[in-house]
Amino acid sequence: MADDLCSFKDIFLIKAPKKSPLVLRMIVLLFAMVCGVYICSICLKQVSNRTNVAGFLNVQVIQKPCPRPDVEPEEVPYVHYPKPVTYSRAECACNPVRYFAILSMQRSGSGWFETLLNNHTNISSNGEIFSVKVRRSNASTIVETLDRLYNLDWFSSASKNECTAAVGLKWMLNQGLMQQHEEIVEYFKTRGVAAIFLFRRNLLRRMISVLANSYDRDAKPLNGTHKSHVHSPHEAEILAKYKPTINATLLIPNLKQVEDTTTKALEYFKSTRHIILYYEDIVKNRTKLLDVQDFLKVPQRDLKSRQVKIHKGTLSNQIENWGDVEKTLTGTQYENFLHADYRRR
Repeated sequence: MADDLCSFKDIFLIKAPKKSPLVLRMIVLLFAMVCGVYICSICLKQVSNRTNVAGFLNVQVIQKPCPRPDVEPEEVPYVHYPKPVTYSRAECACNPVRYFAILSMQRSGSGWFETLLNNHTNISSNGEIFSVKVRRSNASTIVETLDRLYNLDWFSSASKNECTAAVGLKWMLNQGLMQQHEEIVEYFKTRGVAAIFLFRRNLLRRMISVLANSYDRDAKPLNGTHKSHVHSPHEAEILAKYKPTINATLLIPNLKQVEDTTTKALEYFKSTRHIILYYEDIVKNRTKLLDVQDFLKVPQRDLKSRQVKIHKGTLSNQIENWGDVEKTLTGTQYENFLHADYRRR
């Protein structure tokens, strides 16, 4: 065994070249430097990890979750705490917000109704956002637009301060709502959006308003300006001078089509949280507005609007071919439209 070790030593000494003391010192120094760099890199990684953890903990402390709202369990899905990306809600960050959408048809009093809601200091209804076709081109663009709205990142003249308690929009049935109803219903149910249906009982009066508004869009009798809504009795009187001629042949089919569309919309959205209102009922009894405020869970206020009603009085004074219309509807399911009237209590 000793002979083997000696022979191995001899072989090693023969094959390994002899190095000078200076070279050996350089090798040792280089090895020490490499080890030092490696050890330093490990230490820096450990410090960095600790810093990241500390930073994460700091963020968690600053952005602590809002306390659970003091509401009934069934109300929790409808209470939200939006975090806008365009500004900070500051001290209102933990003020709950409810989402809503006014679902209606043109010339059903939705514009007037929306001004009443926006008269409330805690409600923001942002108008007909989906009147712009590109926003309703498909389900994805609709969802993207709704996300921005309900995240309080949508700015309009109706936008309130950071302490908004209810935010929504006015959405006409012919603005992609019926075509994409399955995706929209799912969105409403998932995001906790409440639907406020607003319709007119007297569809004949609505038809008069639709025809008059169409005429005004072309004729522009108010100094060359088209106005769907007015704020003075004088302007209302000018617009009311126009008496539309109704196609008696298509009258009943048109009324039935509107009626069917309304029924279909209610059927589509029956699984969502909703309330059904009629323009005539609100005009007759303003306490209906208290029901809406209770529905949105906002403090009750006396809501007012600057809009002035255009078409008033009996229908016989508002239709050019009244005799034809009266004859067509008499004896039908729509005969009551000829006589139904409403006055504010």
